[in-house]
Amino acid sequence: MQERSQLARLCRVRGDVRLDVVTSPALRDNVLGDPAERPLPVYLPPGYDDDTRRYPVIYCLHGYTGDAVGMLAVRPWERNVVQWMDALVTGGEMPPAILVLVDGFTRLGGSQYVNSIHNGDYATYVVRDVVDRVDATYRTIAQESGRAVCGKSSGGFGAMHLTMEYPGIFAAFASHSGDACFRYAQMMSFPDVQRTLEGFGLDIASFVAAFEAKPKRPQAWYHTMEMIGYAAAYSPRERKAFAVDLPFDLETGELREDVFGRWLCFDPVERVEGRLAALGRLRLRYLDCGRRDDYGLDIGARILASRMRKAGMSVRHEEFDDDHRNVGYRYGISLPALVGALDKE
Repeated sequence: MQERSQLARLCRVRGDVRLDVVTSPALRDNVLGDPAERPLPVYLPPGYDDDTRRYPVIYCLHGYTGDAVGMLAVRPWERNVVQWMDALVTGGEMPPAILVLVDGFTRLGGSQYVNSIHNGDYATYVVRDVVDRVDATYRTIAQESGRAVCGKSSGGFGAMHLTMEYPGIFAAFASHSGDACFRYAQMMSFPDVQRTLEGFGLDIASFVAAFEAKPKRPQAWYHTMEMIGYAAAYSPRERKAFAVDLPFDLETGELREDVFGRWLCFDPVERVEGRLAALGRLRLRYLDCGRRDDYGLDIGARILASRMRKAGMSVRHEEFDDDHRNVGYRYGISLPALVGALDKE
């Protein structure tokens, strides 16, 4: 029996938590200078070292401004995703499984887990580099039927994107308040972003430099950095730092339909019809959101669930009297559902 790690004791779980590392060719030499070597926290259920069986794996994606290590943070009166997994497994509410925390942070706050000439190939990093590393290191059920992916906010979007774009890797997804229906969720921030950039001569590089130098920033600055991060994922112009197209005219603020159209190509709501085969092979499609979501993502989840059902697919769709913050309790519902959909030994 291997002694439980100090990290497991700090997280106050009965299973083990190991801090692995993955070196990703997909992220090497990206223009932002973000590291290709990423932390890879892995939760192993109690008894993992005492048997030889293989386990299903859930890959968890953090939201915008998050990172893998941040998902391990212990907070008063709340459980993080690792603590939820441990409590559910040790309480007999779900079969034992491995949980992998994926790091998708960039200098701009997040990657959206998509391939981008600006950020690097974060989708390839997840479905190839991370999955291969986990399968080579741990006793996993190393096939589609043994893997699921989940996440909150941008992580929920990433879970949907990866299952739609890379069929055959994951058998199920869960999206907690995931980005969907960009026409509602994104456009409300465009005026603030244009006004903010006007104060920096409409120069994105100047804004980013000021953002990074300032110890405390106005809220509008965070919205601006977020939209630049989305543009780096959805509408990069060239392989050069900050060479991105925003979906509005920088001087007037008028919507640029051509650029926003490129964003909509990533919108899960817009993609259902073109991804029926990929979505149809999944064993579980799980969506949830709070009805007071700050970004209107509850509407996106409703539309997405409706479109998948109209295409003949079953969808588990949950709604809560809640907003966009502190929604980790929903892992108490999604984790057992995901593992329940996967193969077990």
